[in-house]
Amino acid sequence: MKGLKLVYRGKTKDVYRNNDGTYVLKLKDDATGKDGVFDPGENSVGLSIKGLGRESLKLTKYYFTKIIKNGIPTHYLKSNLEEVTMTVKPATVFGKGLEFVCRRKATGSFIKRYGEYIAEGAGLDYFVEATLKDDGRCDPPITKDALVMLDMMSDEEYETCKKLTQDITKIVEADLKTKGMELYDIKFEFGKSADGEIMLIDEISGGCMRVYKDGKNLQPMDLTKLVLNE
Repeated sequence: MKGLKLVYRGKTKDVYRNNDGTYVLKLKDDATGKDGVFDPGENSVGLSIKGLGRESLKLTKYYFTKIIKNGIPTHYLKSNLEEVTMTVKPATVFGKGLEFVCRRKATGSFIKRYGEYIAEGAGLDYFVEATLKDDGRCDPPITKDALVMLDMMSDEEYETCKKLTQDITKIVEADLKTKGMELYDIKFEFGKSADGEIMLIDEISGGCMRVYKDGKNLQPMDLTKLVLNE
């Protein structure tokens, strides 16, 4: 982008640095999946959907606004739908990046690992797990003890991220429920501000969650339209 320094080129967004110290996220039309089928649990780009970046930004703005109103700290500052960009505060990630997944229904990788003990679609009580952002190792789950032992975060920081994950999930879940949709799982990322405050970072879009309506798994573009009544 003109006048901005490219910092990182990612799967679904590129990151640029502003002269004022803020960062600009440029959302792409790429989505994670396999063989052309969308799947938020995959760790590689599987398809491109025209207009997805803009729709993802719309939903991200919508949910970040709700989350901020609930007193939860985030990196969000503003968005530009025309340029498909989001301006955010600088943040330091844990390790080389962590994702916190909150599960309300057993599906995806959870079933792959634990299907011997639970049925597909069975209820889960805001179950939280952390996974490393490591494409080469297929984003492996990691325990709190391991995170502390590897000096990626403290016990207290893990518990803060876990509680924020559950609290934000409840906000999103309640909103979806009013529109006749059911949240199965959702993933978040957290980072620390310059003064050490843990805050929600990245995006909250259809590419970050599994949502069902009338027994059907919604695609990201359809989800945004239903949430925003477009």
